[in-house]
Amino acid sequence: MEMCRAVVSSVFAVVLVLQLGLTPIMAQREEQQTGVAGKEVILSCKGINHQKDVTCTWKYKYKEVSSTILRFSRTQVLKGKAPMIHRSELNLSSKQLKVSDLNLDDAGIYICECHPHAVSISLQVFKLSISSNGHFLSNEDLELTLMQNSSYPQPHLSISLFNVTNNIVKPEILQKDAPQKYILKIKHLNTTDSGTWMCHVHSDSPSINQNISFDVKVLGFGKEHMETMYTTAGNTVILSWHLNFRKMVWKEGFTGKVNWEPNGNTGIHELLDFNVTTHRELHETKKSNHIWFEIPEKKTSSTIEVKIPKVQLNHSGQYHCQLEINSRRMKTMRALVVMQVSANPAGPLSRGGKMSLLCQVSGPLPSNAHLLWERVNGTQMEAKKSKQHEAKVEVSVSAPGLWNCHLMEDNNIKISLNYTVEEAHVWNSYAVIGAIIGASVLLIGLVCLCIIMGMSWQRRRKRAKRMAQAKQYLLEKKTCQCQHRMYK
Repeated sequence: MEMCRAVVSSVFAVVLVLQLGLTPIMAQREEQQTGVAGKEVILSCKGINHQKDVTCTWKYKYKEVSSTILRFSRTQVLKGKAPMIHRSELNLSSKQLKVSDLNLDDAGIYICECHPHAVSISLQVFKLSISSNGHFLSNEDLELTLMQNSSYPQPHLSISLFNVTNNIVKPEILQKDAPQKYILKIKHLNTTDSGTWMCHVHSDSPSINQNISFDVKVLGFGKEHMETMYTTAGNTVILSWHLNFRKMVWKEGFTGKVNWEPNGNTGIHELLDFNVTTHRELHETKKSNHIWFEIPEKKTSSTIEVKIPKVQLNHSGQYHCQLEINSRRMKTMRALVVMQVSANPAGPLSRGGKMSLLCQVSGPLPSNAHLLWERVNGTQMEAKKSKQHEAKVEVSVSAPGLWNCHLMEDNNIKISLNYTVEEAHVWNSYAVIGAIIGASVLLIGLVCLCIIMGMSWQRRRKRAKRMAQAKQYLLEKKTCQCQHRMYK
Protein backbone atom coordinates (compact mmCIF):
# COMPACT_ATOMS: atom_id res chain seq x y z
CA MET A 1 0.00 0.00 0.00
CA GLU A 2 2.84 2.36 0.87
CA MET A 3 4.44 1.49 -2.40
CA CYS A 4 1.23 2.42 -4.29
CA ARG A 5 1.06 5.77 -2.49
CA ALA A 6 4.70 6.44 -3.40
CA VAL A 7 4.08 5.65 -7.06
CA VAL A 8 0.98 7.86 -7.20
CA SER A 9 2.87 10.70 -5.49
CA SER A 10 5.75 10.38 -7.94
CA VAL A 11 3.45 10.41 -10.96
CA PHE A 12 1.59 13.47 -9.56
CA ALA A 13 4.85 15.25 -8.98
CA VAL A 14 6.05 14.53 -12.53
CA VAL A 15 2.75 15.74 -14.00
CA LEU A 16 2.92 18.90 -11.88
CA VAL A 17 6.46 19.63 -12.97
CA LEU A 18 5.59 19.05 -16.61
CA GLN A 19 2.55 21.32 -16.30
CA LEU A 20 4.58 24.08 -14.68
CA GLY A 21 7.26 23.75 -17.35
CA LEU A 22 4.85 23.74 -20.27
CA THR A 23 2.62 26.57 -19.06
CA PRO A 24 4.73 29.46 -20.42
CA ILE A 25 5.28 27.64 -23.68
CA MET A 26 1.59 26.99 -24.21
CA ALA A 27 0.79 30.60 -23.32
CA GLN A 28 3.06 31.94 -26.08
CA ARG A 29 1.58 32.58 -29.55
CA GLU A 30 3.50 33.42 -32.74
CA GLU A 31 2.32 35.73 -35.54
CA GLN A 32 3.72 36.70 -38.94
CA GLN A 33 4.29 40.33 -39.97
CA THR A 34 6.15 42.08 -42.80
CA GLY A 35 7.83 45.46 -43.07
CA VAL A 36 9.61 47.59 -45.66
CA ALA A 37 13.06 49.09 -45.21
CA GLY A 38 12.90 52.84 -44.68
CA LYS A 39 9.32 52.67 -43.38
CA GLU A 40 7.93 52.00 -39.92
CA VAL A 41 6.22 48.96 -38.41
CA ILE A 42 3.89 48.66 -35.41
CA LEU A 43 4.04 45.45 -33.37
CA SER A 44 1.14 44.64 -31.04
CA CYS A 45 0.74 42.63 -27.80
CA LYS A 46 -2.59 41.17 -28.80
CA GLY A 47 -4.62 39.29 -26.17
CA ILE A 48 -2.43 40.22 -23.20
CA ASN A 49 -4.03 42.13 -20.35
CA HIS A 50 -1.62 44.50 -18.70
CA GLN A 51 -2.24 43.93 -15.00
CA LYS A 52 -1.33 46.47 -12.34
CA ASP A 53 2.21 46.30 -10.99
CA VAL A 54 3.18 43.72 -13.65
CA THR A 55 6.39 44.38 -15.56
CA CYS A 56 6.40 43.53 -19.26
CA THR A 57 9.29 43.20 -21.68
CA TRP A 58 9.76 43.62 -25.42
CA LYS A 59 12.58 41.36 -26.60
CA TYR A 60 14.30 40.91 -29.92
CA LYS A 61 15.70 37.58 -31.07
CA TYR A 62 17.56 36.79 -34.25
CA LYS A 63 18.75 33.23 -34.75
CA GLU A 64 20.13 32.32 -31.31
CA VAL A 65 20.92 35.83 -30.09
CA SER A 66 18.38 37.57 -27.86
CA SER A 67 18.37 41.12 -26.43
CA THR A 68 15.98 43.38 -24.57
CA ILE A 69 14.39 46.33 -26.32
CA LEU A 70 12.25 47.77 -23.53
CA ARG A 71 11.14 46.76 -20.02
CA PHE A 72 8.10 48.64 -18.83
CA SER A 73 5.33 48.86 -16.30
CA ARG A 74 2.50 51.32 -15.84
CA THR A 75 4.84 53.81 -14.19
CA GLN A 76 8.20 53.47 -15.93
CA VAL A 77 9.99 52.44 -19.13
CA LEU A 78 13.54 51.10 -19.15
CA LYS A 79 15.56 50.87 -22.36
CA GLY A 80 17.54 47.77 -23.23
CA LYS A 81 20.47 47.22 -25.57
CA ALA A 82 18.77 45.88 -28.70
CA PRO A 83 20.20 47.38 -31.95
CA MET A 84 16.97 49.20 -32.87
CA ILE A 85 16.43 50.83 -29.45
CA HIS A 86 17.11 54.37 -30.72
CA ARG A 87 14.40 53.89 -33.40
CA SER A 88 11.82 52.27 -31.09
CA GLU A 89 8.86 53.92 -29.42
CA LEU A 90 6.38 52.40 -26.95
CA ASN A 91 2.68 53.17 -26.57
CA LEU A 92 2.07 52.46 -22.85
CA SER A 93 -1.71 52.27 -23.13
CA SER A 94 -1.71 49.63 -25.88
CA LYS A 95 1.78 48.19 -25.30
CA GLN A 96 2.41 48.59 -29.07
CA LEU A 97 6.02 48.86 -30.18
CA LYS A 98 6.76 51.13 -33.16
CA VAL A 99 10.08 50.66 -34.96
CA SER A 100 10.90 53.48 -37.40
CA ASP A 101 13.24 53.58 -40.40
CA LEU A 102 13.42 49.81 -40.73
CA ASN A 103 16.43 48.12 -42.21
CA LEU A 104 17.12 44.53 -43.18
CA ASP A 105 18.89 43.78 -39.88
CA ASP A 106 15.67 44.51 -37.96
CA ALA A 107 14.17 41.24 -39.19
CA GLY A 108 13.74 38.57 -36.50
CA ILE A 109 11.49 37.49 -33.61
CA TYR A 110 9.91 40.19 -31.43
CA ILE A 111 8.53 38.88 -28.14
CA CYS A 112 6.15 40.75 -25.85
CA GLU A 113 6.22 39.09 -22.38
CA CYS A 114 3.78 39.87 -19.58
CA HIS A 115 4.23 36.91 -17.21
CA PRO A 116 2.89 34.31 -17.64
CA HIS A 117 1.76 35.25 -21.17
CA ALA A 118 3.82 36.06 -24.24
CA VAL A 119 3.24 37.05 -27.85
CA SER A 120 5.87 36.25 -30.46
CA ILE A 121 5.95 38.13 -33.80
CA SER A 122 8.12 36.99 -36.69
CA LEU A 123 9.04 40.13 -38.63
CA GLN A 124 10.18 39.73 -42.22
CA VAL A 125 11.75 42.85 -43.79
CA PHE A 126 11.93 43.69 -47.51
CA LYS A 127 14.26 46.25 -49.01
CA LEU A 128 13.69 47.69 -52.50
CA SER A 129 16.58 49.65 -54.06
CA ILE A 130 16.20 51.70 -57.26
CA SER A 131 19.09 52.49 -59.59
CA SER A 132 20.05 56.17 -60.08
CA ASN A 133 17.97 56.98 -57.00
CA GLY A 134 14.87 56.88 -59.17
CA HIS A 135 16.08 59.70 -61.52
CA PHE A 136 16.51 58.68 -65.17
CA LEU A 137 17.04 60.16 -68.59
CA SER A 138 14.76 59.06 -71.37
CA ASN A 139 15.71 55.69 -72.92
CA GLU A 140 17.72 54.60 -69.88
CA ASP A 141 17.12 51.27 -68.09
CA LEU A 142 15.54 50.89 -64.67
CA GLU A 143 17.03 48.31 -62.29
CA LEU A 144 15.32 47.25 -59.07
CA THR A 145 16.95 45.15 -56.35
CA LEU A 146 14.61 43.38 -53.92
CA MET A 147 16.13 41.82 -50.80
CA GLN A 148 14.47 40.03 -47.88
CA ASN A 149 15.54 38.93 -44.41
CA SER A 150 13.88 36.95 -41.62
CA SER A 151 14.83 34.63 -38.76
CA TYR A 152 13.55 31.65 -40.75
CA PRO A 153 14.62 30.40 -44.18
CA GLN A 154 13.50 32.92 -46.80
CA PRO A 155 10.70 31.78 -49.12
CA HIS A 156 10.77 32.02 -52.90
CA LEU A 157 8.80 35.07 -53.96
CA SER A 158 6.45 35.92 -56.79
CA ILE A 159 7.02 39.55 -57.88
CA SER A 160 4.70 41.74 -59.96
CA LEU A 161 5.28 45.31 -61.14
CA PHE A 162 2.56 47.89 -61.86
CA ASN A 163 3.36 51.13 -63.71
CA VAL A 164 1.86 54.61 -63.30
CA THR A 165 -1.32 53.58 -65.12
CA ASN A 166 -1.65 50.49 -62.89
CA ASN A 167 -0.86 48.16 -65.79
CA ILE A 168 1.30 45.09 -65.21
CA VAL A 169 4.84 45.41 -66.55
CA LYS A 170 6.86 42.27 -67.21
CA PRO A 171 10.47 42.94 -66.24
CA GLU A 172 13.49 40.77 -66.77
CA ILE A 173 14.07 39.01 -63.40
CA LEU A 174 17.51 37.74 -62.40
CA GLN A 175 17.31 35.11 -59.65
CA LYS A 176 20.96 34.14 -59.32
CA ASP A 177 20.98 35.09 -55.62
CA ALA A 178 17.36 34.13 -54.92
CA PRO A 179 15.61 33.89 -52.57
CA GLN A 180 17.67 36.45 -50.61
CA LYS A 181 17.93 38.88 -53.58
CA TYR A 182 16.07 39.47 -56.82
CA ILE A 183 17.10 41.89 -59.59
CA LEU A 184 14.45 43.27 -61.94
CA LYS A 185 15.25 45.19 -65.13
CA ILE A 186 12.99 47.40 -67.25
CA LYS A 187 14.54 48.67 -70.47
CA HIS A 188 14.10 51.94 -72.36
CA LEU A 189 12.12 54.19 -70.05
CA ASN A 190 10.32 57.18 -71.55
CA THR A 191 8.81 60.36 -70.12
CA THR A 192 5.35 58.78 -69.79
CA ASP A 193 6.81 56.37 -67.21
CA SER A 194 7.25 59.16 -64.67
CA GLY A 195 5.16 58.69 -61.53
CA THR A 196 4.51 56.21 -58.72
CA TRP A 197 5.00 52.51 -59.42
CA MET A 198 4.03 49.51 -57.28
CA CYS A 199 5.95 46.33 -56.55
CA HIS A 200 3.78 43.47 -55.24
CA VAL A 201 5.51 40.64 -53.36
CA HIS A 202 3.65 37.36 -52.86
CA SER A 203 4.33 34.05 -51.15
CA ASP A 204 2.02 31.15 -50.29
CA SER A 205 4.06 29.77 -47.40
CA PRO A 206 4.44 31.74 -45.30
CA SER A 207 1.53 33.87 -46.50
CA ILE A 208 2.94 37.18 -47.77
CA ASN A 209 1.18 39.94 -49.70
CA GLN A 210 3.29 43.08 -49.51
CA ASN A 211 2.99 46.21 -51.67
CA ILE A 212 6.03 48.47 -52.01
CA SER A 213 5.56 51.79 -53.83
CA PHE A 214 8.42 53.72 -55.43
CA ASP A 215 8.77 56.88 -57.53
CA VAL A 216 10.24 57.03 -61.02
CA LYS A 217 11.26 60.35 -62.62
CA VAL A 218 12.22 60.33 -66.30
CA LEU A 219 13.64 63.55 -67.73
CA GLY A 220 13.29 63.96 -71.46
CA PHE A 221 11.56 65.56 -74.42
CA GLY A 222 7.86 65.55 -75.21
CA LYS A 223 8.59 63.97 -78.60
CA GLU A 224 11.59 61.74 -78.24
CA HIS A 225 11.71 60.03 -81.63
CA MET A 226 13.22 61.63 -84.71
CA GLU A 227 10.88 64.05 -86.46
CA THR A 228 11.10 65.39 -90.00
CA MET A 229 9.74 68.85 -90.82
CA TYR A 230 8.87 69.63 -94.43
CA THR A 231 8.63 73.19 -95.73
CA THR A 232 9.12 75.32 -98.83
CA ALA A 233 11.78 77.93 -99.46
CA GLY A 234 10.89 81.37 -98.08
CA ASN A 235 8.65 80.15 -95.28
CA THR A 236 9.20 80.76 -91.55
CA VAL A 237 10.15 77.64 -89.59
CA ILE A 238 10.30 77.09 -85.82
CA LEU A 239 12.06 73.96 -84.57
CA SER A 240 11.12 73.18 -80.96
CA TRP A 241 11.97 70.70 -78.22
CA HIS A 242 9.71 70.54 -75.14
CA LEU A 243 11.31 69.41 -71.86
CA ASN A 244 9.17 67.85 -69.12
CA PHE A 245 11.14 69.03 -66.07
CA ARG A 246 8.25 71.21 -64.90
CA LYS A 247 5.83 68.28 -64.71
CA MET A 248 7.75 66.64 -61.87
CA VAL A 249 9.87 67.63 -58.88
CA TRP A 250 13.30 67.47 -60.55
CA LYS A 251 15.59 69.18 -58.06
CA GLU A 252 18.88 68.93 -59.96
CA GLY A 253 20.11 71.47 -62.52
CA PHE A 254 21.27 70.43 -65.96
CA THR A 255 22.69 71.87 -69.18
CA GLY A 256 22.18 71.33 -72.89
CA LYS A 257 22.79 72.65 -76.39
CA VAL A 258 21.39 72.68 -79.93
CA ASN A 259 23.70 71.67 -82.81
CA TRP A 260 23.08 71.96 -86.55
CA GLU A 261 24.53 69.39 -88.93
CA PRO A 262 24.03 70.57 -92.53
CA ASN A 263 23.50 68.09 -95.34
CA GLY A 264 26.69 67.01 -97.03
CA ASN A 265 28.82 66.40 -93.90
CA THR A 266 30.19 69.94 -93.83
CA GLY A 267 30.68 69.91 -90.07
CA ILE A 268 28.61 70.56 -86.96
CA HIS A 269 27.69 74.06 -85.79
CA GLU A 270 26.63 74.86 -82.22
CA LEU A 271 23.69 77.26 -82.47
CA LEU A 272 22.82 77.79 -78.80
CA ASP A 273 23.28 76.38 -75.33
CA PHE A 274 20.92 76.38 -72.38
CA ASN A 275 20.83 75.57 -68.70
CA VAL A 276 18.09 74.81 -66.21
CA THR A 277 18.77 75.86 -62.63
CA THR A 278 17.76 74.06 -59.45
CA HIS A 279 14.87 76.57 -59.28
CA ARG A 280 13.64 75.21 -62.64
CA GLU A 281 14.51 78.39 -64.56
CA LEU A 282 15.50 78.01 -68.24
CA HIS A 283 18.20 80.26 -69.73
CA GLU A 284 19.34 80.24 -73.40
CA THR A 285 22.41 81.79 -75.04
CA LYS A 286 23.06 82.15 -78.77
CA LYS A 287 26.50 80.73 -79.60
CA SER A 288 26.70 80.91 -83.40
CA ASN A 289 27.38 83.98 -85.55
CA HIS A 290 24.83 82.79 -88.12
CA ILE A 291 22.34 85.62 -88.59
CA TRP A 292 19.66 83.56 -90.34
CA PHE A 293 18.22 82.06 -87.15
CA GLU A 294 16.72 83.60 -84.02
CA ILE A 295 15.76 82.58 -80.47
CA PRO A 296 12.10 83.60 -80.25
CA GLU A 297 10.50 85.03 -77.15
CA LYS A 298 9.25 82.28 -74.89
CA LYS A 299 5.56 81.60 -74.36
CA THR A 300 6.41 78.61 -72.19
CA SER A 301 9.60 78.44 -70.14
CA SER A 302 10.22 74.75 -70.78
CA THR A 303 10.61 74.74 -74.59
CA ILE A 304 13.83 75.14 -76.57
CA GLU A 305 13.18 76.87 -79.92
CA VAL A 306 15.13 77.85 -83.06
CA LYS A 307 13.38 80.21 -85.49
CA ILE A 308 14.37 80.56 -89.17
CA PRO A 309 12.46 83.53 -90.68
CA LYS A 310 13.10 82.86 -94.40
CA VAL A 311 14.30 79.31 -94.79
CA GLN A 312 16.49 78.36 -97.75
CA LEU A 313 17.80 75.09 -99.13
CA ASN A 314 21.14 75.53 -97.37
CA HIS A 315 19.39 75.76 -93.96
CA SER A 316 18.30 72.14 -94.16
CA GLY A 317 19.93 69.28 -92.26
CA GLN A 318 19.71 67.74 -88.84
CA TYR A 319 19.13 69.78 -85.68
CA HIS A 320 20.18 67.96 -82.50
CA CYS A 321 19.05 69.00 -79.02
CA GLN A 322 21.20 67.42 -76.31
CA LEU A 323 20.96 67.63 -72.53
CA GLU A 324 23.48 66.50 -69.92
CA ILE A 325 23.20 65.80 -66.20
CA ASN A 326 25.85 64.19 -64.00
CA SER A 327 27.86 63.02 -67.04
CA ARG A 328 24.80 61.30 -68.50
CA ARG A 329 23.58 62.48 -71.90
CA MET A 330 20.59 62.14 -74.15
CA LYS A 331 19.58 63.84 -77.38
CA THR A 332 16.80 63.98 -79.92
CA MET A 333 16.80 65.17 -83.50
CA ARG A 334 14.66 67.22 -85.87
CA ALA A 335 15.36 66.88 -89.60
CA LEU A 336 14.52 69.86 -91.80
CA VAL A 337 13.67 69.22 -95.48
CA VAL A 338 13.21 72.25 -97.77
CA MET A 339 11.61 72.18 -101.24
CA GLN A 340 12.22 74.71 -104.01
CA VAL A 341 11.02 75.01 -107.64
CA SER A 342 12.47 77.15 -110.44
CA ALA A 343 12.15 77.65 -114.19
CA ASN A 344 14.78 77.98 -116.92
CA PRO A 345 14.43 80.39 -118.57
CA ALA A 346 12.47 82.38 -116.02
CA GLY A 347 9.43 84.38 -117.04
CA PRO A 348 6.68 83.68 -119.59
CA LEU A 349 6.85 80.90 -122.16
CA SER A 350 7.33 82.27 -125.65
CA ARG A 351 5.11 80.92 -128.44
CA GLY A 352 6.65 77.70 -129.76
CA GLY A 353 9.41 77.76 -127.12
CA LYS A 354 10.32 75.36 -124.29
CA MET A 355 11.01 75.71 -120.59
CA SER A 356 12.59 73.45 -117.98
CA LEU A 357 10.97 73.22 -114.55
CA LEU A 358 13.28 72.06 -111.76
CA CYS A 359 12.00 70.74 -108.42
CA GLN A 360 14.53 69.92 -105.73
CA VAL A 361 14.70 69.17 -102.02
CA SER A 362 17.60 69.41 -99.64
CA GLY A 363 19.49 66.24 -99.03
CA PRO A 364 19.22 62.70 -100.42
CA LEU A 365 15.87 60.92 -100.26
CA PRO A 366 15.28 57.54 -98.59
CA SER A 367 14.43 54.53 -100.72
CA ASN A 368 10.69 54.88 -100.02
CA ALA A 369 10.55 58.54 -101.18
CA HIS A 370 10.57 60.28 -104.55
CA LEU A 371 9.72 63.59 -106.25
CA LEU A 372 6.91 63.84 -108.79
CA TRP A 373 6.14 66.58 -111.33
CA GLU A 374 2.59 66.51 -112.69
CA ARG A 375 0.47 68.93 -114.70
CA VAL A 376 -2.92 69.85 -113.28
CA ASN A 377 -5.59 68.27 -115.52
CA GLY A 378 -2.76 66.80 -117.51
CA THR A 379 -2.06 63.24 -118.73
CA GLN A 380 -0.03 60.51 -117.11
CA MET A 381 2.49 60.84 -119.89
CA GLU A 382 3.29 64.41 -118.84
CA ALA A 383 4.16 63.39 -115.25
CA LYS A 384 7.77 62.77 -114.36
CA LYS A 385 9.20 60.95 -111.34
CA SER A 386 12.69 61.28 -109.84
CA LYS A 387 15.12 58.41 -109.79
CA GLN A 388 15.74 56.50 -106.56
CA HIS A 389 17.70 58.49 -103.94
CA GLU A 390 17.81 61.56 -106.22
CA ALA A 391 16.77 64.84 -104.61
CA LYS A 392 15.67 66.63 -107.79
CA VAL A 393 13.57 66.10 -110.88
CA GLU A 394 13.37 68.19 -114.07
CA VAL A 395 10.59 68.32 -116.64
CA SER A 396 10.50 70.00 -120.06
CA VAL A 397 7.43 72.17 -120.72
CA SER A 398 6.21 73.42 -124.11
CA ALA A 399 2.69 74.54 -123.22
CA PRO A 400 1.29 76.84 -120.56
CA GLY A 401 -0.47 75.44 -117.48
CA LEU A 402 -0.27 74.80 -113.74
CA TRP A 403 2.32 72.26 -112.54
CA ASN A 404 2.64 70.67 -109.10
CA CYS A 405 5.71 69.07 -107.57
CA HIS A 406 5.06 66.52 -104.80
CA LEU A 407 7.41 64.89 -102.33
CA MET A 408 6.03 61.37 -101.85
CA GLU A 409 6.81 58.88 -99.10
CA ASP A 410 5.12 55.48 -99.35
CA ASN A 411 2.57 57.05 -101.74
CA ASN A 412 1.74 59.76 -99.16
CA ILE A 413 2.23 63.42 -100.10
CA LYS A 414 4.52 65.09 -97.57
CA ILE A 415 4.75 68.50 -99.24
CA SER A 416 3.74 70.14 -102.53
CA LEU A 417 4.72 73.27 -104.41
CA ASN A 418 3.16 74.61 -107.64
CA TYR A 419 4.44 76.66 -110.56
CA THR A 420 2.30 78.42 -113.20
CA VAL A 421 3.64 78.56 -116.76
CA GLU A 422 2.16 81.45 -118.78
CA GLU A 423 2.39 82.30 -122.47
CA ALA A 424 4.39 85.38 -123.41
CA HIS A 425 1.51 87.18 -125.24
CA VAL A 426 -0.77 86.66 -122.32
CA TRP A 427 1.84 88.04 -120.07
CA ASN A 428 2.45 90.98 -122.48
CA SER A 429 -1.25 91.78 -122.71
CA TYR A 430 -1.37 91.89 -118.96
CA ALA A 431 1.58 94.27 -119.05
CA VAL A 432 -0.06 96.49 -121.73
CA ILE A 433 -3.34 96.62 -119.83
CA GLY A 434 -1.45 97.49 -116.70
CA ALA A 435 0.49 100.19 -118.54
CA ILE A 436 -2.71 101.67 -120.02
CA ILE A 437 -4.42 101.71 -116.67
CA GLY A 438 -1.36 103.27 -115.07
CA ALA A 439 -1.11 105.95 -117.82
CA SER A 440 -4.81 106.72 -117.53
CA VAL A 441 -4.53 107.20 -113.80
CA LEU A 442 -1.48 109.40 -114.31
CA LEU A 443 -3.27 111.49 -116.99
CA ILE A 444 -6.34 111.98 -114.81
CA GLY A 445 -4.08 113.03 -111.98
CA LEU A 446 -2.32 115.58 -114.20
CA VAL A 447 -5.63 117.01 -115.44
CA CYS A 448 -6.90 117.35 -111.91
CA LEU A 449 -3.68 119.06 -110.91
CA CYS A 450 -3.94 121.52 -113.82
CA ILE A 451 -7.56 122.34 -112.96
CA ILE A 452 -6.65 122.96 -109.35
CA MET A 453 -3.70 125.14 -110.30
CA GLY A 454 -5.84 127.11 -112.82
CA MET A 455 -8.55 127.75 -110.28
CA SER A 456 -5.98 128.88 -107.78
CA TRP A 457 -4.41 131.25 -110.33
CA GLN A 458 -7.87 132.73 -111.17
CA ARG A 459 -8.57 133.36 -107.48
CA ARG A 460 -5.23 135.10 -107.00
CA ARG A 461 -5.86 137.31 -110.12
CA LYS A 462 -9.32 138.37 -108.93
CA ARG A 463 -7.96 139.16 -105.46
CA ALA A 464 -5.21 141.36 -106.97
CA LYS A 465 -7.74 143.24 -109.14
CA ARG A 466 -10.00 143.97 -106.17
CA MET A 467 -7.07 145.26 -104.16
CA ALA A 468 -6.08 147.63 -107.03
CA GLN A 469 -9.62 148.95 -107.25
CA ALA A 470 -9.72 149.53 -103.49
CA LYS A 471 -6.46 151.49 -103.63
CA GLN A 472 -7.77 153.62 -106.48
CA TYR A 473 -10.97 154.33 -104.59
CA LEU A 474 -9.14 155.37 -101.45
CA LEU A 475 -6.83 157.64 -103.47
CA GLU A 476 -9.70 159.41 -105.18
CA LYS A 477 -11.57 159.91 -101.90
CA LYS A 478 -8.53 161.42 -100.21
CA THR A 479 -8.02 163.91 -103.09
CA CYS A 480 -11.64 164.99 -102.87
CA GLN A 481 -11.38 165.77 -99.16
CA CYS A 482 -8.26 167.91 -99.63
CA GLN A 483 -9.93 170.15 -102.25
CA HIS A 484 -12.97 170.72 -100.00
CA ARG A 485 -10.74 172.02 -97.19
CA MET A 486 -8.99 174.47 -99.54
CA TYR A 487 -12.29 176.13 -100.54
CA LYS A 488 -13.16 176.72 -96.97
